[in-house]
Amino acid sequence: MKITVIGTGYVGLVQGVILSEFGHRVICLDIDEKKINSLNNGILPIYEPGLKEILDRNVLEGRLKFTTNKKYALQDSEVIFIAVGTPPGDDGSADLTYVLQCAKDIGKNIKDYAVIVNKSTVPVGTGDLVEETIKNELLKREVKIEFDVVSNPEFLREGKAVNDCLRPDRVVIGSENKKATGLMKKIYDVLYINKTPFVFTNRRTSEMIKYASNAFLAVKISFINEMALLAEKVGANTQEIAQAMGMDGRISPKFLHCGPGYGGSCFPKDTRAIVEIGKEYGEEMSVVASAISANEKQKRKITEKIVKEMAGVKDKTICVLGLSFKPDTDDVRDAPSLDIIKGLIENGAKIKAYCPKGIEEAKWRLENYRSHIEYCKNEEDASKDADAVILITEWNQFRGINLDELKERMKGEFYFDLRNVHTKHCKVRSLFKYYPVGQS
Repeated sequence: MKITVIGTGYVGLVQGVILSEFGHRVICLDIDEKKINSLNNGILPIYEPGLKEILDRNVLEGRLKFTTNKKYALQDSEVIFIAVGTPPGDDGSADLTYVLQCAKDIGKNIKDYAVIVNKSTVPVGTGDLVEETIKNELLKREVKIEFDVVSNPEFLREGKAVNDCLRPDRVVIGSENKKATGLMKKIYDVLYINKTPFVFTNRRTSEMIKYASNAFLAVKISFINEMALLAEKVGANTQEIAQAMGMDGRISPKFLHCGPGYGGSCFPKDTRAIVEIGKEYGEEMSVVASAISANEKQKRKITEKIVKEMAGVKDKTICVLGLSFKPDTDDVRDAPSLDIIKGLIENGAKIKAYCPKGIEEAKWRLENYRSHIEYCKNEEDASKDADAVILITEWNQFRGINLDELKERMKGEFYFDLRNVHTKHCKVRSLFKYYPVGQS
């Protein structure tokens, strides 16, 4: 099939590459000439394990192309995926500017029947807006071209996105037309044959499934983090609490890991968006709103704990290991590291930071604090002469760090393990003043 994917950000690029791997002819369209030039030279704008190898193979075999030419990309495509950003507005609601601009471009350029697929995370009812926008553009052209708009939300985990596309837990398709549904089945024929679960529903239900899924996962994280705060005070162990809870089939152990709070491109944005959608329809999303508040509280409590246990951090050097919101990604959007670093600097600390992939993005996100932060080339440099080490992101290389050597490099003895990576290490408590999360 001839497919166009609009947007070469995280979702669009991964989706386009994997669709070409499924055997389709894919054009990835973006208005950013620099990004498209880089992609045409085999340079990816994101870090995602396994993606470059698949991209290179499909470019070589002629199934995958990158362009800024809207007419070339849109006029002959059978299926057009909209995979552009929906950033939060000042009130937390999703900004549909880019999505609706895509709809205008589609209306201006399509020549024959096409299925328009909303892959972006969008509020309930966006499919209707996209349909109306395309119709208005066709009216201006004074042409009659049939099309259908479908919702097909993404459920990608950064760092594991390639596998999530090749072996998804489920594929959700929200469609109002059998013809469009049939084409969507054809697109995902490889997954259909492999008996991947498919959910066929209407557009609005599909749009809400994405928000409901992310909101629920965020609630689980905030819940276990609140349990961790209480466990520290009563002398309980949150890891063991979570393990026992997860044995209950109704609960499951996933996303029951206490830590410094959630971050990234989805949970913060999507939870705020669904709260705003609720306001629009006169329905208070009190559980989700509480999860948002609990997440902000968790980051604040972590910072307060560090300051308290160190009897203040003024003029002290603190090593931060991990800046990205999770391992195996360079994404620092809404990462807990940002708030914790800002809080420590505002209390007078000096920061030495290292992250395998997140440093470049962190630099501009923490631009206002640059005079207080030294970005290091590895964990050895970052921890040298530090008064304390804070492990914020659980990259595998930090799991294997030699604690004896770490202690020798440090000036102080504080180790705040915000991911409970070394709680079971036999020597950690004898080497450091050791502070995990959710246990004493």
